[in-house]
Amino acid sequence: MSEIQEHIRQAMKDGEIKAFYQPQYDSITSRLKSAEALARWVRGDGIIVDWYICESVCKILKEQETDGGKRVPISVNFSRVHVKEPRFAEQLTALVDKFGLDHELLEVEITESAMVNEADRILDWVKSVRDAGFSVAIDDFGSGLSSLSFAKDMPADILKIDRSLLSGNCENEKERIVLECIFSFANRLGITTVAEGVETRQQLEFLRTCDCKKIQGYIFAKPMPEEEYRELCKTHTKIEKTADILKAQAPASAMNLLVSVVFKKYPLVIFANLTRNSFYMMAYENFTSTGCPSTGVFDELIQHGAATMHPDDREAFATTFDRQNLLKAYEEGKTSVSLTTKQIGDDGIYRSVETVDYFVKSESSNDVLVITLCENRD
Repeated sequence: MSEIQEHIRQAMKDGEIKAFYQPQYDSITSRLKSAEALARWVRGDGIIVDWYICESVCKILKEQETDGGKRVPISVNFSRVHVKEPRFAEQLTALVDKFGLDHELLEVEITESAMVNEADRILDWVKSVRDAGFSVAIDDFGSGLSSLSFAKDMPADILKIDRSLLSGNCENEKERIVLECIFSFANRLGITTVAEGVETRQQLEFLRTCDCKKIQGYIFAKPMPEEEYRELCKTHTKIEKTADILKAQAPASAMNLLVSVVFKKYPLVIFANLTRNSFYMMAYENFTSTGCPSTGVFDELIQHGAATMHPDDREAFATTFDRQNLLKAYEEGKTSVSLTTKQIGDDGIYRSVETVDYFVKSESSNDVLVITLCENRD
């Protein structure tokens, strides 16, 4: 054992290393939603301290069962060293189960920088932790190697936006655009977003318009010792009067809400360029048939769709949504084309499906575009 590790062990034994807790608040209601456990003094590889803090979190969560305080999930930081632990998920499960806690009360947090040169190993590690019933948070997103590919492939539950993206009061236009895009794709992927290092009213108000879910920063609370945190949980009420939600969340958040409603009503949404004979799938959930390609040639998409229709409807479908016929309808001034048919599902049963093509105009191109909305009517 190294001298530094021995010092850490002795410090823990003497109670010199303690967890501090920084609350995380709902961006709109300003209510306490969760917290992050922080260790003020970390040296060496950090691996011993991480488990020590994790056990401290389990203790406080267990004691909160009976002390009358509000109990919310707490995230614990684990260094990249843990990714190489072959039985990390099992060890974490054993620790949490020893205290009889629900796994949803503890979140595992790992920094984005830990992903360097460890993509495959990290992916397997995150999956094993989530399979054990724990949420996984990616910390410091945007600080270095962020990419859409990273966000797409990593099965994380929570994305913590690095404070470096919140320079000043979010007055820089490029900065605002980047943040809006991050929150938009995170919401579409079903990932909860947390903004770190929020200090000013202007930052908070902007993050609300982006539909950022949770806020962590000095504007609400600094990291605090256990006793202060437990008292906060007992006495917490919302910190401020909530503004009109339509004002607080417009316009970017309102757009996200609108999109989510569209996807609930129309499980199949397709965006197509008739001029260039191409398409891609925008949403595809719980539809009658799940064998549709996600992107490709529009003419081939219609052939595929016609093949899934009832024999009595195949010709009508192929004719109605033939690309040349759609272009002709557009030239005639029509705003949409619709048809209700019987389509066979994956279970072999035919169901009534309404397909509507809406013509849309792009400001940057003269191409003829359509958005296809398909709804199960049975």
